[in-house]
Amino acid sequence: MESTRIMSNLPVEGHLPGFDGATGWLNSPPLSPADLRGKVVLVDFWTYTCINWLRTLGYVRAWAEKYEDHGLLTVGVHTPEFPFERDVDNVRAAAKDMRVEYPIALDREYAVWEAFSNQYWPAVYIADADGRIRHHHFGEGGYEECERVVQQLLRDAGRDAIPDDLVSVADDGFEAQADWANLESPETYLGYGQAQHFASPGGAERDEPRAYTAPELRLNQWALSGDWTIGRGACVLDGVDGRIAFRFHARDVNLVMGPRVRGTPVQFTVRVDGEAPGAAHGLDVDERGHGTLSEQRLHQLIRERGSIADRTFEIMFLAPGAEAYCFTFG
Repeated sequence: MESTRIMSNLPVEGHLPGFDGATGWLNSPPLSPADLRGKVVLVDFWTYTCINWLRTLGYVRAWAEKYEDHGLLTVGVHTPEFPFERDVDNVRAAAKDMRVEYPIALDREYAVWEAFSNQYWPAVYIADADGRIRHHHFGEGGYEECERVVQQLLRDAGRDAIPDDLVSVADDGFEAQADWANLESPETYLGYGQAQHFASPGGAERDEPRAYTAPELRLNQWALSGDWTIGRGACVLDGVDGRIAFRFHARDVNLVMGPRVRGTPVQFTVRVDGEAPGAAHGLDVDERGHGTLSEQRLHQLIRERGSIADRTFEIMFLAPGAEAYCFTFG
Protein backbone atom coordinates (compact mmCIF):
# COMPACT_ATOMS: atom_id res chain seq x y z
CA MET A 1 0.00 0.00 0.00
CA GLU A 2 2.90 2.34 0.60
CA SER A 3 3.92 2.29 -3.07
CA THR A 4 0.31 3.02 -4.11
CA ARG A 5 0.19 6.16 -1.94
CA ILE A 6 3.43 7.40 -3.48
CA MET A 7 2.29 6.78 -7.04
CA SER A 8 -1.07 8.47 -6.50
CA ASN A 9 0.80 11.74 -6.05
CA LEU A 10 2.69 11.58 -9.34
CA PRO A 11 3.23 15.04 -10.82
CA VAL A 12 1.92 16.10 -14.21
CA GLU A 13 5.03 16.84 -16.29
CA GLY A 14 3.28 17.97 -19.45
CA HIS A 15 1.22 16.57 -22.30
CA LEU A 16 2.38 13.70 -24.48
CA PRO A 17 3.56 15.40 -27.70
CA GLY A 18 2.69 12.53 -30.02
CA PHE A 19 4.59 11.21 -33.01
CA ASP A 20 3.63 13.42 -35.95
CA GLY A 21 7.28 14.04 -36.75
CA ALA A 22 8.11 10.36 -37.30
CA THR A 23 9.55 9.63 -40.75
CA GLY A 24 8.21 6.08 -40.74
CA TRP A 25 7.04 3.19 -38.59
CA LEU A 26 8.03 -0.41 -37.95
CA ASN A 27 5.81 -3.10 -36.39
CA SER A 28 2.78 -0.81 -36.64
CA PRO A 29 0.92 1.62 -38.86
CA PRO A 30 1.41 5.27 -37.83
CA LEU A 31 -0.08 5.93 -34.39
CA SER A 32 -2.40 8.93 -34.23
CA PRO A 33 -3.75 10.70 -31.12
CA ALA A 34 -6.88 8.59 -31.49
CA ASP A 35 -4.79 5.42 -31.24
CA LEU A 36 -3.29 6.65 -27.96
CA ARG A 37 -6.54 7.78 -26.36
CA GLY A 38 -7.40 5.88 -23.21
CA LYS A 39 -4.04 4.05 -23.18
CA VAL A 40 -1.21 4.29 -20.72
CA VAL A 41 1.73 5.02 -23.04
CA LEU A 42 5.38 4.21 -22.39
CA VAL A 43 7.74 5.96 -24.81
CA ASP A 44 11.30 4.64 -25.01
CA PHE A 45 13.92 6.65 -26.92
CA TRP A 46 16.65 4.39 -28.28
CA THR A 47 19.29 3.91 -30.92
CA TYR A 48 20.40 0.40 -31.71
CA THR A 49 24.14 0.71 -31.04
CA CYS A 50 23.71 2.29 -27.59
CA ILE A 51 24.95 -0.08 -24.86
CA ASN A 52 23.15 1.94 -22.19
CA TRP A 53 19.86 1.36 -24.01
CA LEU A 54 20.64 -2.30 -24.68
CA ARG A 55 21.05 -2.87 -20.95
CA THR A 56 17.50 -1.53 -20.43
CA LEU A 57 15.88 -3.41 -23.31
CA GLY A 58 15.07 -6.57 -21.35
CA TYR A 59 12.91 -4.53 -19.00
CA VAL A 60 11.12 -2.50 -21.67
CA ARG A 61 10.43 -5.64 -23.70
CA ALA A 62 9.10 -7.45 -20.61
CA TRP A 63 6.82 -4.53 -19.66
CA ALA A 64 5.45 -4.36 -23.20
CA GLU A 65 4.61 -8.07 -23.14
CA LYS A 66 3.27 -8.18 -19.59
CA TYR A 67 1.00 -5.15 -19.67
CA GLU A 68 -0.14 -4.91 -23.30
CA ASP A 69 -3.40 -6.74 -22.61
CA HIS A 70 -3.97 -4.50 -19.59
CA GLY A 71 -3.90 -1.29 -21.64
CA LEU A 72 -0.21 -0.34 -21.91
CA LEU A 73 1.01 0.86 -25.30
CA THR A 74 4.79 0.78 -25.63
CA VAL A 75 6.35 2.88 -28.39
CA GLY A 76 10.05 2.82 -29.19
CA VAL A 77 11.32 6.02 -30.80
CA HIS A 78 14.46 5.25 -32.78
CA THR A 79 16.52 8.44 -33.02
CA PRO A 80 19.88 7.71 -34.71
CA GLU A 81 23.26 8.69 -33.29
CA PHE A 82 25.50 7.45 -36.11
CA PRO A 83 24.90 7.97 -39.86
CA PHE A 84 24.28 4.28 -40.61
CA GLU A 85 21.51 4.21 -37.98
CA ARG A 86 19.46 6.48 -40.25
CA ASP A 87 19.09 3.59 -42.71
CA VAL A 88 15.68 2.01 -42.16
CA ASP A 89 16.93 -1.39 -43.34
CA ASN A 90 19.60 -1.34 -40.63
CA VAL A 91 17.03 -0.41 -37.99
CA ARG A 92 14.63 -3.09 -39.20
CA ALA A 93 17.35 -5.76 -39.03
CA ALA A 94 18.48 -4.62 -35.57
CA ALA A 95 14.91 -4.60 -34.24
CA LYS A 96 14.41 -8.15 -35.49
CA ASP A 97 17.69 -9.38 -34.00
CA MET A 98 16.94 -7.69 -30.66
CA ARG A 99 13.27 -8.81 -30.56
CA VAL A 100 11.89 -5.28 -30.44
CA GLU A 101 8.36 -6.20 -31.46
CA TYR A 102 6.35 -3.22 -30.17
CA PRO A 103 5.66 -0.19 -32.44
CA ILE A 104 8.74 1.76 -33.50
CA ALA A 105 8.57 5.40 -34.62
CA LEU A 106 11.51 6.22 -36.89
CA ASP A 107 12.88 9.61 -35.95
CA ARG A 108 15.75 10.15 -38.38
CA GLU A 109 15.20 13.93 -38.46
CA TYR A 110 14.97 14.26 -34.64
CA ALA A 111 11.48 15.79 -34.84
CA VAL A 112 10.00 13.53 -32.14
CA TRP A 113 13.15 13.94 -30.02
CA GLU A 114 12.74 17.73 -30.18
CA ALA A 115 8.98 17.58 -29.51
CA PHE A 116 9.79 15.81 -26.23
CA SER A 117 12.76 18.15 -25.58
CA ASN A 118 14.70 14.94 -25.07
CA GLN A 119 18.47 14.83 -24.66
CA TYR A 120 19.27 11.22 -23.75
CA TRP A 121 19.54 7.62 -24.92
CA PRO A 122 17.84 5.84 -23.31
CA ALA A 123 14.95 7.91 -22.04
CA VAL A 124 11.57 6.63 -20.85
CA TYR A 125 8.43 8.78 -20.62
CA ILE A 126 5.21 7.33 -19.17
CA ALA A 127 1.87 9.02 -19.87
CA ASP A 128 -1.51 8.33 -18.27
CA ALA A 129 -4.72 7.47 -20.09
CA ASP A 130 -5.48 11.20 -20.43
CA GLY A 131 -2.25 11.82 -22.33
CA ARG A 132 -0.39 13.51 -19.47
CA ILE A 133 3.26 12.61 -18.84
CA ARG A 134 3.47 11.46 -15.21
CA HIS A 135 6.98 10.03 -14.99
CA HIS A 136 10.30 9.95 -16.85
CA HIS A 137 13.64 8.27 -16.39
CA PHE A 138 16.91 9.05 -18.17
CA GLY A 139 19.64 6.44 -18.53
CA GLU A 140 19.86 3.03 -16.93
CA GLY A 141 18.22 1.91 -13.69
CA GLY A 142 14.93 2.98 -12.13
CA TYR A 143 13.28 -0.23 -13.29
CA GLU A 144 11.13 -0.90 -10.23
CA GLU A 145 9.96 2.70 -10.08
CA CYS A 146 8.99 2.70 -13.76
CA GLU A 147 7.06 -0.55 -13.45
CA ARG A 148 5.23 0.65 -10.33
CA VAL A 149 4.22 3.80 -12.23
CA VAL A 150 2.86 1.68 -15.09
CA GLN A 151 0.88 -0.46 -12.66
CA GLN A 152 -0.59 2.54 -10.86
CA LEU A 153 -1.54 4.42 -14.03
CA LEU A 154 -3.28 1.33 -15.38
CA ARG A 155 -5.25 1.08 -12.13
CA ASP A 156 -6.05 4.78 -12.29
CA ALA A 157 -7.41 4.18 -15.80
CA GLY A 158 -9.86 1.65 -14.39
CA ARG A 159 -8.10 -1.47 -15.55
CA ASP A 160 -8.72 -4.57 -13.46
CA ALA A 161 -6.44 -7.33 -12.26
CA ILE A 162 -3.20 -5.43 -12.73
CA PRO A 163 -0.33 -7.64 -11.52
CA ASP A 164 1.55 -6.40 -8.49
CA ASP A 165 4.73 -8.40 -9.05
CA LEU A 166 7.76 -7.11 -10.97
CA VAL A 167 9.30 -8.53 -14.13
CA SER A 168 12.45 -10.62 -13.98
CA VAL A 169 14.75 -10.45 -16.99
CA ALA A 170 17.66 -12.51 -18.27
CA ASP A 171 21.02 -10.97 -17.42
CA ASP A 172 23.14 -12.05 -20.37
CA GLY A 173 24.57 -10.96 -23.70
CA PHE A 174 24.40 -7.25 -24.47
CA GLU A 175 21.50 -6.94 -22.02
CA ALA A 176 23.60 -7.97 -19.00
CA GLN A 177 23.83 -5.17 -16.46
CA ALA A 178 27.21 -3.46 -16.22
CA ASP A 179 29.70 -4.45 -13.55
CA TRP A 180 29.51 -0.98 -12.04
CA ALA A 181 31.84 -1.77 -9.14
CA ASN A 182 34.70 -2.45 -11.58
CA LEU A 183 33.84 -0.05 -14.39
CA GLU A 184 36.57 2.58 -14.64
CA SER A 185 36.68 3.23 -18.40
CA PRO A 186 34.31 5.73 -20.04
CA GLU A 187 32.49 5.76 -23.35
CA THR A 188 35.11 6.97 -25.83
CA TYR A 189 34.42 8.34 -29.32
CA LEU A 190 37.05 7.85 -32.03
CA GLY A 191 36.11 10.63 -34.44
CA TYR A 192 37.78 13.99 -33.85
CA GLY A 193 34.41 15.64 -33.17
CA GLN A 194 34.23 14.08 -29.69
CA ALA A 195 37.50 12.18 -29.22
CA GLN A 196 39.37 12.29 -25.93
CA HIS A 197 42.58 10.70 -24.60
CA PHE A 198 44.04 10.01 -28.06
CA ALA A 199 47.71 9.15 -27.50
CA SER A 200 49.29 8.49 -30.91
CA PRO A 201 52.31 10.78 -31.37
CA GLY A 202 51.54 13.92 -33.36
CA GLY A 203 47.84 13.83 -32.56
CA ALA A 204 45.01 13.47 -35.07
CA GLU A 205 45.25 14.66 -38.68
CA ARG A 206 41.68 15.67 -39.44
CA ASP A 207 40.10 14.14 -42.55
CA GLU A 208 43.49 13.31 -44.06
CA PRO A 209 45.15 9.88 -44.40
CA ARG A 210 48.20 9.40 -42.25
CA ALA A 211 50.39 6.68 -40.74
CA TYR A 212 50.00 6.41 -36.95
CA THR A 213 51.94 4.61 -34.26
CA ALA A 214 50.87 3.47 -30.80
CA PRO A 215 52.94 4.34 -27.70
CA GLU A 216 52.72 2.72 -24.30
CA LEU A 217 49.31 3.69 -22.94
CA ARG A 218 48.07 4.93 -19.59
CA LEU A 219 44.61 3.98 -18.32
CA ASN A 220 41.84 5.12 -20.70
CA GLN A 221 44.21 6.30 -23.40
CA TRP A 222 43.83 4.91 -26.91
CA ALA A 223 45.95 4.97 -30.05
CA LEU A 224 46.04 3.94 -33.70
CA SER A 225 48.76 2.20 -35.64
CA GLY A 226 48.84 1.85 -39.40
CA ASP A 227 47.31 4.00 -42.14
CA TRP A 228 44.10 5.68 -40.99
CA THR A 229 41.88 8.65 -41.77
CA ILE A 230 40.33 10.23 -38.68
CA GLY A 231 37.00 11.80 -39.60
CA ARG A 232 34.61 13.82 -37.50
CA GLY A 233 32.63 10.77 -36.44
CA ALA A 234 34.87 7.76 -37.04
CA CYS A 235 38.32 6.39 -37.86
CA VAL A 236 38.60 4.63 -41.24
CA LEU A 237 41.39 2.18 -42.04
CA ASP A 238 43.10 2.95 -45.35
CA GLY A 239 45.64 0.10 -45.41
CA VAL A 240 46.14 -3.45 -44.18
CA ASP A 241 47.13 -4.41 -40.65
CA GLY A 242 45.62 -1.36 -38.98
CA ARG A 243 45.26 -1.49 -35.20
CA ILE A 244 43.44 0.27 -32.38
CA ALA A 245 44.74 -0.10 -28.82
CA PHE A 246 42.97 0.92 -25.60
CA ARG A 247 44.14 0.67 -21.99
CA PHE A 248 40.95 -0.20 -20.08
CA HIS A 249 39.56 -1.29 -16.72
CA ALA A 250 36.18 -3.03 -17.11
CA ARG A 251 34.52 -6.41 -17.53
CA ASP A 252 33.28 -5.74 -21.07
CA VAL A 253 34.84 -4.08 -24.11
CA ASN A 254 32.41 -3.10 -26.88
CA LEU A 255 33.11 -1.24 -30.11
CA VAL A 256 30.70 0.34 -32.60
CA MET A 257 32.21 -0.51 -35.97
CA GLY A 258 31.61 -2.08 -39.34
CA PRO A 259 32.78 -2.26 -42.94
CA ARG A 260 32.63 1.11 -44.63
CA VAL A 261 31.18 -0.53 -47.74
CA ARG A 262 28.18 -2.79 -47.14
CA GLY A 263 28.78 -6.34 -48.29
CA THR A 264 32.57 -6.07 -47.92
CA PRO A 265 33.48 -8.04 -44.78
CA VAL A 266 36.71 -7.32 -42.92
CA GLN A 267 38.46 -9.94 -40.79
CA PHE A 268 39.88 -8.89 -37.44
CA THR A 269 41.69 -10.29 -34.41
CA VAL A 270 41.63 -9.05 -30.81
CA ARG A 271 44.24 -9.42 -28.09
CA VAL A 272 44.30 -8.58 -24.38
CA ASP A 273 47.77 -7.88 -23.01
CA GLY A 274 49.13 -9.43 -26.19
CA GLU A 275 47.29 -12.74 -25.78
CA ALA A 276 44.19 -14.30 -27.33
CA PRO A 277 41.16 -13.67 -25.08
CA GLY A 278 40.36 -17.33 -24.45
CA ALA A 279 37.39 -17.61 -22.08
CA ALA A 280 37.21 -13.78 -21.93
CA HIS A 281 36.06 -13.54 -25.55
CA GLY A 282 32.91 -11.56 -26.26
CA LEU A 283 29.89 -12.49 -28.36
CA ASP A 284 31.52 -11.39 -31.62
CA VAL A 285 34.88 -13.18 -31.38
CA ASP A 286 36.01 -16.72 -30.68
CA GLU A 287 38.51 -17.91 -28.07
CA ARG A 288 41.38 -17.17 -30.45
CA GLY A 289 40.12 -13.60 -30.80
CA HIS A 290 39.02 -13.97 -34.43
CA GLY A 291 35.98 -12.14 -35.79
CA THR A 292 34.46 -10.64 -38.94
CA LEU A 293 33.01 -7.20 -39.57
CA SER A 294 29.96 -7.75 -41.75
CA GLU A 295 27.58 -5.00 -40.62
CA GLN A 296 27.66 -1.64 -38.86
CA ARG A 297 26.66 -2.23 -35.25
CA LEU A 298 27.89 -2.61 -31.69
CA HIS A 299 30.29 -5.54 -31.27
CA GLN A 300 31.03 -7.20 -27.93
CA LEU A 301 34.72 -8.10 -28.03
CA ILE A 302 35.70 -8.89 -24.44
CA ARG A 303 33.77 -10.16 -21.43
CA GLU A 304 36.17 -10.89 -18.59
CA ARG A 305 35.15 -13.90 -16.50
CA GLY A 306 37.82 -13.46 -13.83
CA SER A 307 39.27 -10.61 -11.84
CA ILE A 308 39.17 -7.11 -13.35
CA ALA A 309 42.41 -5.14 -13.69
CA ASP A 310 44.03 -2.57 -15.96
CA ARG A 311 44.62 -4.29 -19.29
CA THR A 312 45.54 -3.34 -22.85
CA PHE A 313 43.05 -4.24 -25.55
CA GLU A 314 44.10 -4.32 -29.19
CA ILE A 315 42.10 -5.00 -32.34
CA MET A 316 43.90 -5.71 -35.61
CA PHE A 317 42.10 -5.42 -38.97
CA LEU A 318 43.48 -7.55 -41.77
CA ALA A 319 42.13 -5.48 -44.67
CA PRO A 320 41.29 -1.84 -45.35
CA GLY A 321 37.77 -0.48 -45.05
CA ALA A 322 37.07 -0.95 -41.36
CA GLU A 323 35.25 1.99 -39.77
CA ALA A 324 35.35 2.43 -35.97
CA TYR A 325 33.13 4.89 -34.11
CA CYS A 326 33.02 4.45 -30.35
CA PHE A 327 34.20 2.24 -27.48
CA THR A 328 31.84 1.43 -24.63
CA PHE A 329 32.48 -0.64 -21.53
CA GLY A 330 30.48 -2.58 -18.98
